[in-house]
Amino acid sequence: MNEFLQFFILFPFLGFIISLFLPEAKEKTISWIAFGTVFIQLIGITAFIIWWLFEGASDLNLVELSVLKTAHYEFFIDFYFDKVSAVYLFIGALLTSMITTYSRYYLHREKGYKRFFNTVLFFFFGYNLAILSGNFETLFIGWEIIGISSFLLIAFYRERYLPVKNAFKVFSIYRIGDVGLLLAMWASHHLFHENITFMKLNNYEMVSEHLQNHSTIGLFIALCLACAAAAKSAQIPFSSWLPRAMEGPTPSSAIFYGSLSVHLGVFLMLRTFPFWEHQTAIRIAIGLMGLTTSLMASLMARVQSSVKSQVAYSSIGQIGIIFIEIALGFETLALIHFAGNAFLRTYQLLVSPSVVSYLIRDQFYHYKPKEKAIEDSYPKKIEYTLYILALKEFNLEGFLNIVLWRPLKIIGKSLDFLNIKRIYLFFIPLYLIGFLMYKFRVELPSQIANILPEIFAFIGLVFVFKSFSERKSPFLAWILIVMNHFWIALAIVFNDKVSVSEIVYYLAGVVVAGIIGYIALLQLRKLERRILISQYLGHVYEHPKFAFFFLLATLGITGFPITSTFIGEDLIFSHIDSHQLFLAFFAASSFVVSGFAGIRIYARLFLGPHVKTYHELPYRSS
Repeated sequence: MNEFLQFFILFPFLGFIISLFLPEAKEKTISWIAFGTVFIQLIGITAFIIWWLFEGASDLNLVELSVLKTAHYEFFIDFYFDKVSAVYLFIGALLTSMITTYSRYYLHREKGYKRFFNTVLFFFFGYNLAILSGNFETLFIGWEIIGISSFLLIAFYRERYLPVKNAFKVFSIYRIGDVGLLLAMWASHHLFHENITFMKLNNYEMVSEHLQNHSTIGLFIALCLACAAAAKSAQIPFSSWLPRAMEGPTPSSAIFYGSLSVHLGVFLMLRTFPFWEHQTAIRIAIGLMGLTTSLMASLMARVQSSVKSQVAYSSIGQIGIIFIEIALGFETLALIHFAGNAFLRTYQLLVSPSVVSYLIRDQFYHYKPKEKAIEDSYPKKIEYTLYILALKEFNLEGFLNIVLWRPLKIIGKSLDFLNIKRIYLFFIPLYLIGFLMYKFRVELPSQIANILPEIFAFIGLVFVFKSFSERKSPFLAWILIVMNHFWIALAIVFNDKVSVSEIVYYLAGVVVAGIIGYIALLQLRKLERRILISQYLGHVYEHPKFAFFFLLATLGITGFPITSTFIGEDLIFSHIDSHQLFLAFFAASSFVVSGFAGIRIYARLFLGPHVKTYHELPYRSS
């Protein structure tokens, strides 16, 4: 019975691959392939769940593939199935089949018809992979696929400025959540001394035995998981991204931010519940987060001027209540609530255009004065205060700007002295000195040797900060991302005994993707003569092939699971000791910020309203 789990991954992937090679003009074929893939998956999942229930509904675990194995580490793909997986798989297949049916007609003759269905199938593949994942590594692959699918669908109307800007903002929030998941994976490796599976996490005695003498690590892992779940499910303080994600087509808004993607944080908490259920402080923190989110989102939903934003904040409020239910231990109730909220928000978003049109006509012919609401009974000062706070979204956007985006920009501006010449004259020789010290095993004083990995990792982090804030040369920004990986590798070899093959495995994907991306930039400069990343240029319309290959290179260089870099990142973390929190933080932050920087280069060069390049614009005096 376990062997059937792999088919629920392979079948959506096969549908996605087939759809890639269909011609753009074949709308009917494209839509039927998408609908057929999802509908057959729905039938198969329904039959499998019925069979599973008759067989006793015991948890299933399948170790599918061991990708990399060393003396102290193993990266393997693992699948796990229980009642949480059953509910999420069934709801996901049912709602996605409805969305593909709706989209066949809703997007008829829309530019990007094929691109939409390709991305939905890619999302569906990642969603199934995440839900059926049996360990953190497999979950992270699906997690990343869902993230990039979100970016592509929010920026579906890529000729407009606002969808592209909001897509990048949402992707950035997702990457913040990735920091939490990466650090949780790293800490769990040290806690359990293995690549722990979710099946083993359900063993209370085993988990309790490990946490008995390592309660601090257990608390750290739980906090990291809660941070990742909060970012993915738009909980406080990350709630402001969900309405911005509604810039995409209505069907994608329904399937992503009304039903499936936005509930992945809930799934992460349900999946890891056996690990943190006996940590009272974490349960209280998660419950308070859900309660605060629910109250604030309910107020914000009441003052929204667009129906999609109103539905978004209403959904956030309900998800906050689901987090409270999980914290209280009501897992089954949380699953029922998830299903109900997903169906309701999908329905509301799909009918929202018709409802708005009807209400406009109805109000014109049957005007009624506003009825009294509960807030009218409040003292006016409190009523107006709540109204202004809700209207300004409790300044959540400003809060994130102060604690996150503004520091990144300030750090980036302070690094303006970094240019290609200084990198070649100073940092490359410094890197070579460090490499030679490692090669010839130069003995260093213990105080220096202990902090050297953190220093090298911090230099790598500085490079991606500069790449993220670079506004002129995409070549410099690209080179800095590549060099970041080399500095991280150097930090790790000084930190622990690492074999040459492990470093090669990590850097091979970086080098290949870096070369492909650099060649694409050179070719683009030949065609456009001068390219800058100070604004959105929209070159995807003239050079779609360059845009596609550069996107693949960007995903490869930022650790997306299409190259060995993804596995290499996990391998690198296995060589960071449990007491080296700063080194782990620098490495995780480097990987995440490199994702910001890479996608930013792609978005600035190829997405947004098409404008003429700088050399074609008329001269204007300052």
